[in-house]
Parts: sequence; structure tokens; C-alpha cells
Amino acid sequence: QVQLVESGGGLVQPGGSLRLSCAASGRTLSGHIVAWFRQTPGNEREFVAATLWRAGDSSYSDAAEGRFFISRDYGKNTVFLQMDSLKPEDTAVYYCAAYRALTWGSNYGRPSSYDYWGQGTQVTVSS
Repeated sequence: QVQLVESGGGLVQPGGSLRLSCAASGRTLSGHIVAWFRQTPGNEREFVAATLWRAGDSSYSDAAEGRFFISRDYGKNTVFLQMDSLKPEDTAVYYCAAYRALTWGSNYGRPSSYDYWGQGTQVTVSS
């Protein structure tokens, strides 16, 4: 079992930055795909970014490409999401998720692929 805990959300003005953290416990994230999703009221969870832990490759949604950056810290078993140039439409609850995978495959953008989820952290972009 993997337990995931997100932190780093908050209120930020448009154009600002936040860094979200996803700390894992229970087992190492090696051999997993770890992703960030976001969700607004009444909508489905939306893929934001993912990293294939073993290779260090990353994938981003069109909305995140060029503004967000996903990274990982092996020693801390933690994944980060650096979010820059934030927009009001980035306002959402952000969730960290993981499932065991050694290659990307075609399903990493689907919430149903993920076995482990954090509780979420609220990000609000507003002036």
C-alpha cells in the first residue's frame, strides 16, 4: 500500500506561482507512475501531469504544458508540481495519484488507472 499526502496549496494572485508536494509512505514510488489531477465542483478529475518514476520522463496536459513542471525526489519519496503563471482557471482541488507501471502505456491520463490517491489540496487563483 502507498499513502499519499499533498501539501502546498493556497491562495495566489493571477500570474503567481505555487509548488505542490506529494509525500509517499508505505512503499517506495519506484516502479510507479505518479500523476497530478485536478477537479472543480461538478466536473470530473482532469489530468494535469505525470512522471514515470523509474525513467524520469514526464507528460503534461495541454493546459499545463509550458507553465507546470513535475519533478521527484528519490530520497524523500516525494513528487512536486511547480506551477507558474497561474490563471484563475487553474483554481481546483489538486490530487496526487499513483499506480504501478514500468512503462507509460496509454492509460496514464485516466483517473481509473490509479490505485492510490491523496486527499487533495485546494489551489485558488484570484485577485
